[in-house]
Amino acid sequence: QVQLVESGGGLVQPGGSLRLSCAASGSIFSIYAMGWYRQASGKQRELVATITGGGSTNYADSVKGRFTISRDNAKNTVYLQMNSLKPEDTTVYYCKVGRLRTSLRANPEDYWGQGTQVTVSS
Repeated sequence: QVQLVESGGGLVQPGGSLRLSCAASGSIFSIYAMGWYRQASGKQRELVATITGGGSTNYADSVKGRFTISRDNAKNTVYLQMNSLKPEDTTVYYCKVGRLRTSLRANPEDYWGQGTQVTVSS
């Protein structure tokens, strides 16, 4: 059993900052990648940023230079530092753990967090 617990969402003024956290717990042998996605009402879920265990990162063009993803492998935790927030960043953010193995021989699976609301408004 694997659980993801997200935290850090909330209400912030334009230009402000928030830091999201997502901690994976349970039976974890290895994780390939962790990341953040967001989904506005009526739209498809889109990638925000991902990071591999080796530290390689990938960002959506809309957040480059403003958001920073990081990861604590020992804690199975991924963070998203969001700076210079804009109203268009308002939506629900989801954590994803990619290709998680619960044992050496287990098939890798993806897991999603429950989502955390980020609202950027004055």
